Amino acid sequence: MERPFDVFLAYNSLDKPEVQVIATALRLRNLVPWIDDEQIPPGRPFQDEIQQAIPLVKSAAIFIGVGGLGRWQNWELKSLMDECVEGGIPVIPVLLPGVEEIPKKFVFLKQFKWVSFSESISIIDDVSALDLLEWGITQIKPQPQLTKTSNRESATSQNQPTQTDNLDSEKGIDYTRLRDLLAAKNWKEADQETYRVMIQAVGKEYGDYLDEDELLNFPCTDLRTVDSLWVKYSNGHFGFSVQKEIYLSVGGKADGKYYEKVWEKFGDRVGWRVKINWISSEWISYSDVNFDTASPVGHLPSCVWGVGFSGSLFSRIKTCKL
Repeated sequence: MERPFDVFLAYNSLDKPEVQVIATALRLRNLVPWIDDEQIPPGRPFQDEIQQAIPLVKSAAIFIGVGGLGRWQNWELKSLMDECVEGGIPVIPVLLPGVEEIPKKFVFLKQFKWVSFSESISIIDDVSALDLLEWGITQIKPQPQLTKTSNRESATSQNQPTQTDNLDSEKGIDYTRLRDLLAAKNWKEADQETYRVMIQAVGKEYGDYLDEDELLNFPCTDLRTVDSLWVKYSNGHFGFSVQKEIYLSVGGKADGKYYEKVWEKFGDRVGWRVKINWISSEWISYSDVNFDTASPVGHLPSCVWGVGFSGSLFSRIKTCKL
C-alpha cells in the first residue's frame, strides 16, 4: 500500500506555531506532513481519524514542548506507538525549544533517539535538527553541510528571486515587485506593496480600505500568490497561512465571524498587542510594527488587518485552501 504522507505530526495545540514552521521547513525539503487540522473534518472523532491515518504515513514525529503533549494522554500515545511499531513506522520524539529531555511520564519514548531543537536560534535556522528530523523521516541521511556559514549561504541562494516563483493573478496584477522586496528582506516596503496589490485586486484606489465582502470574495489565485511569496522568502516565519494556523491554535474559527477574546489572544501571540494595548490598525502607521524576523511568528503581513477585524480574511484563506 502506498503511503502518501511522509510524517504524522503529533503535538500540543499550544506548540502549533512552532510545529507549523517545522512543517513548512519539511515541505521545502519536499516532504509531505500529516497535520490534524488539515486532514480531520469537523465532527469526526479524533482517535478514529488517527487510526485511519497511521497506514497512510511513513513515520511519526512526537513533538514535546514546555506544556507537554496536551490532549495526548499516555494511553493515546502508547496506542499510536503500538500501531506504528506494528506497521514498521519509525517513531521520532522531537524536543521543542525549552525542553532538554523527555519528561518522566513519557519515559517509554526514551527508547527512541530523539531530535532536539536549540533554544538559542530560531527553529527554521536549526539546520542540524532539521537534518536529523529528515533522516528519521526518510531513513536516508542528508548530505552534511560544511559549515554554518555555508548553510546560510545556501539558504540565501535559495531565497533569491527566481523565474519559477508563482506570480499568477486572476486580475492581471504584477507581483514582481512584491517578490523582489521579499527576496531582499525589505519587510516594511513588502508590507506596503502587499496592501497596494491587494487593493488593486479588488478594483479600489490606493488609500482605500478592504471591506468584509471584498475579503470574503478575494480572488484565490492572488491570495495564494501573495501568501506563497511571504512564506517562501521568510522561511515560514510570515504569511497569511501562518497567521491562520496561529489564529486556529488560540481557539479561532475561520467562519467569517468576530470573536473578541480569540482575536486578543491572536494579537498577543503575533505581537500586535502589547500589555493589552493594540498597535495602530492603520497600515500607514508603523511605529510599533517590528519589520524583522526577530518579531514573533506571524507578525507580518500587517497591512490589511484592523483591530475590528471580523475574521473575513481567515474565512477566505480556508476557502482557498491555504
